[in-house]
Amino acid sequence: MQTDTTNINHLTDHLFRHEAGKMVAVITRIFGLPNIELAEDVVQDAFAQAIKDWTYQLPSNPSAWLMQTAKNKTIDIIRRERHKKKFAEENALLLKSEYTAAYKVENLFMPNEIKDSQLRMVFACCHPALDERDQIALTLKTCSGFSVDEIATALISNPETIKKRLQRAKQFISENNLLFNIPLGHELNNRLNIALQTIYLLFNEGYNSSAQDELIRKDLCEEALRLALMLTENEFTNQPKCSALIALMSLLSSRFNSRLDVHGEIVLLEDQDRSKWDLDLINFGLEYLGKASMGEELSEYHLEAAIVAEHSIAANFSEINWKRILGLYDLLLDVTKSPMVLLNRAIVISKINGSEKAIEEILNIPALDKLLATHYLFAATLGEMYKQVGNSREAIRFLNKAIELTSSTIEKRLLMKKLGAVMGS
Repeated sequence: MQTDTTNINHLTDHLFRHEAGKMVAVITRIFGLPNIELAEDVVQDAFAQAIKDWTYQLPSNPSAWLMQTAKNKTIDIIRRERHKKKFAEENALLLKSEYTAAYKVENLFMPNEIKDSQLRMVFACCHPALDERDQIALTLKTCSGFSVDEIATALISNPETIKKRLQRAKQFISENNLLFNIPLGHELNNRLNIALQTIYLLFNEGYNSSAQDELIRKDLCEEALRLALMLTENEFTNQPKCSALIALMSLLSSRFNSRLDVHGEIVLLEDQDRSKWDLDLINFGLEYLGKASMGEELSEYHLEAAIVAEHSIAANFSEINWKRILGLYDLLLDVTKSPMVLLNRAIVISKINGSEKAIEEILNIPALDKLLATHYLFAATLGEMYKQVGNSREAIRFLNKAIELTSSTIEKRLLMKKLGAVMGS
């Protein structure tokens, strides 16, 4: 009896997103990082086989079926190529032997080993020699099962550019014969910092998407949270700053249902219906913020999570403790002098000391002219501050600049609404 082809395609698409990263990781561990494209080919073959076979009979456990099929195809390649192909050094001896190859592959496909392989893949994708955007693209492709088109959408690019990014990254990996391992000591901390930065960039792209017609990409946020949680499952990478990032992303994600109204328009934080905030995610975030406090390190993720927590625990907008938040921003400035931190701190100052003081703070941000020419949030914030102090001319100038800079249709509509209010007054 045949199964509906459309349903099969939906199922395999869903499974590819959730299972392909695991499969690519463990097969790459077997074949070696320079052979990552071979691992991807094996996984693609397994899914192609699924689409063909499942039309006639759907297995009771599709995920296990895919993993077993990928495992069998991997063993077939090893048997055919074991005297020709160079495998990962740590497995080479066992894979060259007819008697031990199948046993070794079977062992590497065990759940704990798959998790270990996934973690190795995260560190491979976040190699410091790779460009930041290449790191994100490679992470989405190999760890998260995103297609080239999906990555292009997520990164506001085009498929050809993404293909070049991926090819460039894989070529670098192959030419430099990088090890597929979890780094140790000082290198571990450096690579972990890059991994966390990549994960947070991925989350931010989902939380405030630069896509033209889509403000929130929940799939990107969920994937970022999954990758961060995976880091806490390993004794070497389960560090307080990982828990802090999980807390930060969870607390921000709790607001998803209140950020847009029924017409798809942006609802500002002060106007959001807090009863729509996800209490389970807030509690989850606060739990991980507690875990993050167990160490001596105070990372930017600790402080940003603490700031968001202040918003989360306030009964309403009027009860937010702005002075405590300002103190946290002052601490954050000791960790990072990011222009965005300075901008957000100025917004907090406006709540305590008024918009005139906030404008003064913003105008003192280093390289502001360059930021105003490239980042709409700086112009938008200045436009709002000038609007609040009654300087319509400057408010109109900066709001128009922000409208010009943002690629988001939804953001443009919010800014034009503010512009209309200034011009109307």
